[in-house]
Amino acid sequence: MPKITFLPMNRTVEANPGETILDAGLRADIPIQHACGGYCACTTCHVIVKAGGAALSEIEECEEERLERANGLTLHSRLACQARVRDDVTIEVVNLED
Repeated sequence: MPKITFLPMNRTVEANPGETILDAGLRADIPIQHACGGYCACTTCHVIVKAGGAALSEIEECEEERLERANGLTLHSRLACQARVRDDVTIEVVNLED
């Protein structure tokens, strides 16, 4: 099973192949914001891929357009609700829930 390491909490969790970063994180009680409920309608689940970017699904046009509005956008930014895991990856959660 693929593993996702969540920074800054430095927690590693197993993900089902094809599962989104958001779904795997929420199942493991990782505090990822998700105001729109995971429908690519906001940027609150913005994450930055630190390692293993090739292990994620390719970015689609709707995610790319939405990310253009994200604070702190980088070349390695993804939306946790859209990025599906195929292999091990390390990500930084940008917007932690309080």
